[in-house]
Amino acid sequence: MRASWHEQFSESPDVLKGTRHQQTVVPVLDLEIGGDEFITMAGPCSVETEFQLLATANHVRRAGARILRGGAFKPRSSPYAFQGLGLEGLKMLARAREESGLAIVTEVMSECDVPAVAEYADILQIGTRNMENYSLLEAAARSGRPILLKRGMVATIADFLRSAQIILDNGNPHVILCERGIRTFETATRNTFDVAAIALLKQISHLPVIADPSHAAGVRELVAPLARVAVAAGADGVIVEVHPNPDKAWSDADQTLSFADFDEMMASLEPYVALRQRVPARGGERTRAMEAVG
Repeated sequence: MRASWHEQFSESPDVLKGTRHQQTVVPVLDLEIGGDEFITMAGPCSVETEFQLLATANHVRRAGARILRGGAFKPRSSPYAFQGLGLEGLKMLARAREESGLAIVTEVMSECDVPAVAEYADILQIGTRNMENYSLLEAAARSGRPILLKRGMVATIADFLRSAQIILDNGNPHVILCERGIRTFETATRNTFDVAAIALLKQISHLPVIADPSHAAGVRELVAPLARVAVAAGADGVIVEVHPNPDKAWSDADQTLSFADFDEMMASLEPYVALRQRVPARGGERTRAMEAVG
């Protein structure tokens, strides 16, 4: 790793690669994030009904997803938008885990909610708006659950790594970094997908890195192409939004995949994932192979 990167990100020393930490693998139920397997997390933006959630869980599991995502507490830009089902949503997620066998990732928005969310979820998600909510980061870290930390929509890489350092400082080594797009002057997409951030994070940090092409794109037609780009950049997984009837979804309808869309995306990822598993992580051979695919 470049000496200049050690200096640039010196405020996050435990997040950086070193002689003792080349790669952290985060265990979740019967799977590992950051290991050899590429992990797909999929599910609805919001938990709406038990039928919607169970149908989605069973479908994405059959298509190859290993983790079910779903929001019980929803931070929304508009105060009039659906805010989530809260505790009842968490209970539905737990029932979906029992039926499908998928691990659960869901967002926690308040330090007061950490104990309840940690009781039902396998991974606690810290959303983009809360990346620098240090009280929440500390409380989530102390829950002992793995933390999926989303990059703030206007955060630099240094900002992002400082937030990860807070979690590590509070005794929780199981942090998963998530690139979900950042806010720029571009308006054609919901956010700007910073694929360079994925490549950089894989160079400088030992923590697993996943991508959220749904929030980066904001439109479902771009989700699969951005997911393929994420694999080529070295991501350890993706998290995407899926719904039985996406046009009727209570939140984020435009960026949500249908079951058929999700199946097509998973099929399109297969050659990229196979290449990732086949080629060594270092050296020009990997670079040339990825260029040949992408």
